[in-house]
Amino acid sequence: MRRALHSAGFAMLTLWIAAPLLPLLIWAFAGRWVYPALVPQDFTLRAWDQAAAPQQQVIAATGTSLGLALTTAVTATVLGALAARGLVLYRPPAAGLVRLLLLAPVLVPPFALAVGVQEVFVRAGLSDQPAGVALVHLVPALPYTVLVMIGGYATYDVRMEQTARTLGASRSAVLRHVTLPALAPALLASATLAFLVSWSEYLMTVLVGGGVVTTLPLLLFSTAAGSGNQALTAVLGILTVAPPVLLFGVGAALLRRHRAAWADADPASSSSSAAPGIER
Repeated sequence: MRRALHSAGFAMLTLWIAAPLLPLLIWAFAGRWVYPALVPQDFTLRAWDQAAAPQQQVIAATGTSLGLALTTAVTATVLGALAARGLVLYRPPAAGLVRLLLLAPVLVPPFALAVGVQEVFVRAGLSDQPAGVALVHLVPALPYTVLVMIGGYATYDVRMEQTARTLGASRSAVLRHVTLPALAPALLASATLAFLVSWSEYLMTVLVGGGVVTTLPLLLFSTAAGSGNQALTAVLGILTVAPPVLLFGVGAALLRRHRAAWADADPASSSSSAAPGIER
């Protein structure tokens, strides 16, 4: 009975998430769909062929979005982990003020923040460049990684590192065998959030990129607003939604594997047998 309820709940959640995407899927393959018909009169791949055409810049925009999102995810996760480590483990005197400054971007209205950041980037010569857009994506992404990593470090026992160092492990070995495995769920969640923030960022990309740096969300909005091609807009919408969905699926699988590995581990045997295997 419990398993049946779990399956039913999972099916309802899947339907709730997938239902808004159904019109996109229909429009992406619709050749002719005249009101008041409930379904298209014919189906075609013409919109997908248009999206693959070089003049549409869809492939290039997708590559740009992926590059920016991955760069933001890695950079924001590293910086967020370092900031959270300092705030939680070392408790600096002005920890509250530092935390407030790190979280300030999510407290300020997005448009006011974007305009202020654009002015700084123009003066610094970072506008209209992918590097400038990647850097500006850190502004809204970093607060989320800091928050998640603070939660990760809240349950982190730094004595594990001290024990490994006492047993002769090098700093790099402690990082690989102690710190990263213990913080893996928080690091994965931070990277996922940073990727999603960068992937869907529109306003700051427009202002700092200046129309030179074209990402998939920019292409989606411009196509939806100016072309009137609903089939092509649906294709771009699917391409925009697909990477986050895949990322969540991969992340969930990795988290399940991590929990299973830690649940199967015997703390007593691992503490007695881990020391000889740690690199020196």
